[in-house]
Amino acid sequence: MSLFRSILLMKRICMRRFFPRSKQWQCGCCLLFLIPVLVVASMDTCSSWPYSIYSSRQYCSAAEHSNRNKNPLLDNSGLPRFEEIRAEHVVPGLKSILSDVENEFEKLETKLSDPDLQLSWSVVSDPLERIGFPLEYSWSVVNHLNGVKNHEELRNAYQEIQPLVVKVATKIAQSRPVYNAMKKLKTSEDPLDGPQNRILTSSLLAARHSGVDLDGAQQERFNQIILQLAKLTTDFNNNVLDATKAFHLDLTDPVDVEGLPDSLKQLMAASAAKDQMFDAEKGPWRVTLDGPCIDPFMKHSRNRTLREAVYRAYITRASNGSLDNSGVIEDIRMLRSEQSKILGYSNYAEVSLKSKMAEKPENVWKLIYSLKDKSKNAAEREHKQLEDFASANGHEGTLQQWDLAFWSERQREHLFSFNDEDLRPYFPLPVVLDGLFNLTSFLFGIQIKPSEKDVQVWCDDVRFFDVLNGNGRHIASFFLDPYTRPAEKRGGAWMDQCLGRSDFLKTKPVAHLVCNQTPPQKDKPSLMTLREVETLFHEFGHGLQHMLTTVPYASAAGITNVEWDAVELPSQFMENWLYDDNTMKKVSQHHHNGDTLPSDLFEKVKQARKFRAGSFMMRQLQFSALDMELHTSSDHWLEVKNRIADEYSLTALPPLKEDRFPCSFMHIFGGGYAAGYYSYKWAEVLAADAFSAFEEAGLSNDENLSKVGRRFRDTILSLGGGTHPTEVFNKFRGRDPKPDALLKLYGLT
Repeated sequence: MSLFRSILLMKRICMRRFFPRSKQWQCGCCLLFLIPVLVVASMDTCSSWPYSIYSSRQYCSAAEHSNRNKNPLLDNSGLPRFEEIRAEHVVPGLKSILSDVENEFEKLETKLSDPDLQLSWSVVSDPLERIGFPLEYSWSVVNHLNGVKNHEELRNAYQEIQPLVVKVATKIAQSRPVYNAMKKLKTSEDPLDGPQNRILTSSLLAARHSGVDLDGAQQERFNQIILQLAKLTTDFNNNVLDATKAFHLDLTDPVDVEGLPDSLKQLMAASAAKDQMFDAEKGPWRVTLDGPCIDPFMKHSRNRTLREAVYRAYITRASNGSLDNSGVIEDIRMLRSEQSKILGYSNYAEVSLKSKMAEKPENVWKLIYSLKDKSKNAAEREHKQLEDFASANGHEGTLQQWDLAFWSERQREHLFSFNDEDLRPYFPLPVVLDGLFNLTSFLFGIQIKPSEKDVQVWCDDVRFFDVLNGNGRHIASFFLDPYTRPAEKRGGAWMDQCLGRSDFLKTKPVAHLVCNQTPPQKDKPSLMTLREVETLFHEFGHGLQHMLTTVPYASAAGITNVEWDAVELPSQFMENWLYDDNTMKKVSQHHHNGDTLPSDLFEKVKQARKFRAGSFMMRQLQFSALDMELHTSSDHWLEVKNRIADEYSLTALPPLKEDRFPCSFMHIFGGGYAAGYYSYKWAEVLAADAFSAFEEAGLSNDENLSKVGRRFRDTILSLGGGTHPTEVFNKFRGRDPKPDALLKLYGLT
C-alpha cells in the first residue's frame, strides 16, 4: 500500500541500507541500497516491453512521446534507459513528476474523505500504487546511478532535488485521509487475506512513526527534522566516499611491494597508471582504501611502516578537514533523539526496534551478551596464540592493530598451508556464476540464463539475466555489476530493487546485484578471492528472495516489509553452501588447467572457516553494542566509542586514541542500520539454523535436498513480507530458531 511505501521512499531518501560481511579489521564490504522501491502503475504508460505495467490507457499522445524521449526519467514504461540518462535530466524530470503526484494525490484524498465512500482494498490501495509509481520509479533510478556512476554533476542534481522529494514523500506519509481510510479498512468487515492484514498493520505503525498523528508546531518541527536528516545522511556518505577517494600512496620502490600477490600488484599498477599502459613488475603502484586493494595489502605487505600509514588513514577517514563527519554524527544523533521524543519514545533505539523482530532494546542486549559470553575468552586465547606465533617468526615488540591482518594471514597459512591468493585461480567469475546458477536451479526449481533482450546498462561490464520457472516461464530478471570502479562506484556490495512484483500492476521483479570484485587483468578473467565468492552468493541470496516471491502485493513482495533483522536470512544462508563439497566442485575450476579445488585444500578451507572465530565475533558484537549505545545514550559519540571499545576490545590490544571509526560507519549514519546493526547476528542465527535443515537431510542426498530446497523456496523465499518472519521460519523449520547451529559453525560450543 502506497502510504506504507511512501514512508519507505522517505526512508530511502534519508538513508542507505548495508549488508556488511565483516571478516577482520574492516567494518564490512557489503553495502546495500535496499529500502524497497515502489513498483506502481503509471496512468499513461506507452509500452509494455519488457515488463508490462497495467494501464487504463493503451496509447500515448505524440507530445507525451516527445517529452519522454527528451527526458528518459519520465519514461517508466519498462526498464530504465540507463545509457540515455544524464545529470541534467534529474531536476526537471523529478520536478515534473512531483507536481503530477501531488495533484493526483490531492484528488485521491478528497475522494477518501467522502463519508459515504464504501472502502475496500482496491479502493484504497490501487490508486495509491498508480499515483506513486512515477516518483518511486524515477527516484530509484537516480539513487542507483548515484551509487554506481557517481560524479559531481549527478551529485549536485541529487542534492538539489532531494529536499523536494522528501517534502512530497512526507506529505503522503502524513496523509490523514489515507491514514483514516486504512484504519477503517483494518476494522471493516471487508475480507482481507493474511498479507493484506500485515500490510495494513505495518502501514499504520509506519504512518505513526512518520508523524501522521502530530499537529501544528510538533508536526512542523518533525518535518524539519526529516529534511535535515536527509541532508545530513547524504553529507555523511559523500564525506566518506570523498575521503576514501582522496587517499592514496604511490610506491616506486620494488622493495615496498615485496610479498604482495601478483593480482594486487596488477590492480595497484593499473590504478597508478589510470588509463595508460602499466607494468605490474616495474610499477609505479598505487595503494588506495578501496576494498579490493586495502584488504590484501594489509594481509600481505611486509612493510610495517606502510601498513601503519594505511591503517591510520582507514580508521580516521572523514574525521578531519572539510570532510569531517564528527559534527555530522552529533547532529544526526541529536535529531534522531528529538524525533523519537516527539513520537513518545525514550530514545531512537525504541523507535527502530518497534518494527523489528527483536521488538525492544533489552532483547538485543540479551543476544549481544549471550554471544559475547561464548566469544570473549576464545578471542583472548586466539590473540595470545597470534602473539606467540608472530614472536616466533620474527616480530619484535607488541602486536599493533596494523599487524593483525598480516600476522593472522601468516598464521593461517602456517596452520592450513594456503592463502587467499592460492585459491583465487580456482574462481574465475564465469565458472562461479555457472556453479551458483546450477546450485540455485537444483535447489529451487528455476533456470537462469543470459537475457536475449536488448537492455540498456550503465556500464559495459554490466550483464542482464532472466530467471525462468521450472516450466520455462519467465518470472524475474536481474542486472549484475561485478567489478570495482573506485572513481565512480561506492565500495562494498549490495542488492537493490529495480522493479518489484505486483499482480495489480502486472510487473515482475528485477534486481540490481552490485559487487566490487577484482576486474579482469590483461589476459586473465576476473579471478575471485573466496571472500568475493561469498559476497556474490550473499547478494544473490537477497536477489532470490526478491525474485522468487509469490506475494501478489508490491508492499509485501520479496524483501519489502520483511523485518530488518530477518532480511539477512537468505543471503547468509547462501554463503553456507560454499562449504559444501558438491557445491565447491561446481563453482571452482582453475583458469589454466580446469581442475576443481583439490579436496585436501578444500578441507583446509573448511577448517580455516573457524580460524579466529571468537575474534571476528567480538568485532561484530562491538559494532552492534556501539550502535545500540549511540542510539540510547546522550554522551558524546567519542565518549561512547571509547567506553564500548574498552569493554569489547581485547586486553592486549586496545584501540588507538585517534581511532575515529564512527566517522565512516555508514551503516548507521549514512544507511538504514541505526539501532539495527545487531541484525546481522540475529539473522545469522536464523540462517545457520535454516542451513542445518539441509545438513540433516543429507548434503549428498539429492532427493532429500530437493525437497528441503522447495520448502525453503515456498516459505523463506516466497512469503516475503506478507507473513511475519517468526511464522515463516516455523513454516520452514517446524519450530522456533535456535543459536546452536551458529555456535557450532564457528566452533564456539
